[in-house]
Amino acid sequence: MRGSAYSAYTQNSINVESPIKLVEMLFEGILKFTAQAKKSMLEDDIEKQVYWINRTIDIFSELISSLDYSGEQKNLAEYLNGLYTYQIKLLTEANLECDTERLDTVLKVAKGLLEAWREETTEMHADA
Repeated sequence: MRGSAYSAYTQNSINVESPIKLVEMLFEGILKFTAQAKKSMLEDDIEKQVYWINRTIDIFSELISSLDYSGEQKNLAEYLNGLYTYQIKLLTEANLECDTERLDTVLKVAKGLLEAWREETTEMHADA
């Protein structure tokens, strides 16, 4: 399975200097934008709340569009597609219901994804 997380994203990232760094930056963006959305929600700033949630949804959409369903990473890509789609659902519900608990769930998942990504890519570099 080593390298399959990386492979699941390589289809659409040929022109990027470092696809590994790009995915890491996207996960970091999810954390940053979701935290901003939560802050805006707590401050009753609906305009900023919607802005930050939409930015986060855009990142998840980009991650979905970058998945590669070919070969042995197909199952991982399908799993990640479902996970990301569910995060978009949570973000949409959080936005409609001003629910910070759903944002906390997205933050928890994104932190786990970032940690797993960093671990996977560190192992890949160690094996190279």
